[in-house]
Amino acid sequence: MTATKTASKKAVSKKGAPVEDVSGKAAPARSATGKKAAPPAAAAKKSVSKKAAPAKAAAKKAAPAKAAAKRTAPASGDGTKTVPAKSAAKKTVPAKTAAKKTAPAKTAAKKTAAKKTAAKKAPPRQPSVAEPPRDESHTALVRRARRINRELAEVYPYAHPELDFQNPFQLIVATVLSAQTTDLRVNQTTPALFAKYPTPEDLAEANAEEVEEILRPTGFFRAKTKSVIGLSKALRDDFGGEVPGRLEDLVKLPGVGRKTAFVVLGNAFGRPGITVDTHFQRLVRRWKWTEQTEPDKIEAAVGALFPKSEWTMLSHHVIFHGRRICHARKPACGACPIAPLCPAYGEGETDPEKARKLLKYEKGGFPGQRLNPPQSYLDAGGIPAPPLGAG
Repeated sequence: MTATKTASKKAVSKKGAPVEDVSGKAAPARSATGKKAAPPAAAAKKSVSKKAAPAKAAAKKAAPAKAAAKRTAPASGDGTKTVPAKSAAKKTVPAKTAAKKTAPAKTAAKKTAAKKTAAKKAPPRQPSVAEPPRDESHTALVRRARRINRELAEVYPYAHPELDFQNPFQLIVATVLSAQTTDLRVNQTTPALFAKYPTPEDLAEANAEEVEEILRPTGFFRAKTKSVIGLSKALRDDFGGEVPGRLEDLVKLPGVGRKTAFVVLGNAFGRPGITVDTHFQRLVRRWKWTEQTEPDKIEAAVGALFPKSEWTMLSHHVIFHGRRICHARKPACGACPIAPLCPAYGEGETDPEKARKLLKYEKGGFPGQRLNPPQSYLDAGGIPAPPLGAG
């Protein structure tokens, strides 16, 4: 009987089934290799520990949290909770991130130096341009236009007519001669003209060929000779040798239009007027003050934006700006004081250094157009123009 039981125990033990010992307790099962089989709970723990890599291993492998979560199953063998791999990945700093946070001091220094170099090479910040909306109201237009004029008044407090003159007669003749040429060339020419013909009566009796020879440097000298002689005769015969102070009388004189008339009225008689020359026309259209192209219509449109008392100085401000900064072909946008108010900003040179090289007259450190400029101009750093033939 004893031998039979012993044989039975050995047979079951070989198959891996539980075997009762003498005390009646079930002995742990053995595997085919003879090793003891692990309890279920221990097996589960071992499985989890194999599947869920430690934080250090996860950091080395840099496995994404989502992939770790798929590979990891929570342990439930002994009732304890295992932290999911996703949470472990969050708590564990990946190797790449750790490397970034612990960057060597040398690398950080290189990056700082690179940033400083980039900052030096970076182009200067350009002024923001407030382009007026297409549906800009009349009130908004008036405010913007008047602000531009105030800004220009601060930039050119010495603005003045850039023709040399000592009386209304000299001014009206010089203005007629300024057509299709510069004020500088006129100022270099008129001293000889007025020295020989100081009054309207003298110029009315002048020999045309002699006058032509004097006026030759101004261009179109034959037509201009005819105009100034005819103008002088009209002053002598119709106005007693005096220049009239009314617009309707001035425009009747040979070679005198509204532009010339307003120059004379505003600067010789102190009566407000808008001078619509080529500079004025160009700038008011760039600033979107008007889209008109005819001088009379431009004058009316711009005049409606300002009080009449400001018309004369407004003309000087705009013309000064057009000659010095806002040029026809290449405006110096990068050196323009009213760039934030200009809808046309960017049509010219925007780089400040390059733009400064485009400035003319006193803004660029060069002589002005008048041989005898006002003292305020000289006080502002202006340089008198050289006489004819001096350079």
